[in-house]
Amino acid sequence: MKRALSGLGTTAIIILFLVVSGTVYIINETQQVVITQFGEPMGEPIVKAGIHFKMPFVQQANYFEKRILEWDGNPNQIPTKDKRYIWVDTTARWKIVDALKFLQSVGNETGAHARLDDIIDSATRNFVTSHNLVEAVRNTNRIMDDRALEAKDDGTDQIAGEIEEIKFGRDAITRGVLEEASKIISQYGIELVDVRVKRINYVSEVQRKVFDRMISERKRAAEQYRSEGQGKKAEIEGQMGKELKQIRSEAYKVAEELKGKADAEATNIYADAYNRGPDFYAFLKTLETYKETIDKDTTIILTTDSEYLEYLK
Repeated sequence: MKRALSGLGTTAIIILFLVVSGTVYIINETQQVVITQFGEPMGEPIVKAGIHFKMPFVQQANYFEKRILEWDGNPNQIPTKDKRYIWVDTTARWKIVDALKFLQSVGNETGAHARLDDIIDSATRNFVTSHNLVEAVRNTNRIMDDRALEAKDDGTDQIAGEIEEIKFGRDAITRGVLEEASKIISQYGIELVDVRVKRINYVSEVQRKVFDRMISERKRAAEQYRSEGQGKKAEIEGQMGKELKQIRSEAYKVAEELKGKADAEATNIYADAYNRGPDFYAFLKTLETYKETIDKDTTIILTTDSEYLEYLK
């Protein structure tokens, strides 16, 4: 009897536990709940955190996030307006703002991701195909302004490289994608918080063209720098040659002046020496002539009245 009563007590406790657990549900700060009865929603979503009650067994609590959720799309190959194919990889942040509409339209986060794939990819494709490649790559024309400033500082009007000006830009494209996708996604009880282009990559054919263009631009810039260097070199060498000629001319002038002064002084000395002793001067000059013209191998044939023989007698 006691064993039977004990078994009945245990069964009653289990039943009570099942009833209580089926009646009570808890919502935390990051969740919201939609109650369904036999699959049909019952009333508005419950967003207040705390302990709540429902009918056991016939009603079910469906939990949904209130926090911002992440969506990452698959890279898609998209042609731009100028017929260049690129891989575009997008990412987005979204949240559930109407849990009842969300449950009725997509059911769960997996269904929401499928809708986001279709809607965001479609909006991205529309905007990318409506603009040139440069619009999807760059945000501003700052590079053009910087190179124009460099050219101005160098004293030239030429901007290094042929850079296409943008009128829309990558950031404006993502804002457009966000606005277009938000209009459609709201019907699913979803708010699209932000959309960003995570990565843009060229297909292999476009990559080769881009690399070739980059190489060509670098070569052209290198040739420009070489040309400017050669011009500077020629200018420096010309100035150096001019200064060298001027220095040589001035040195030659000074040397000739010194030579003239030295010759004049030597002539004065010779004249003064001659005037003081003409005979002695003639004697010394003759001896110098002997020294310069006669050596041990020299044979001289002179007449007896030769002036050259005068001091050899």
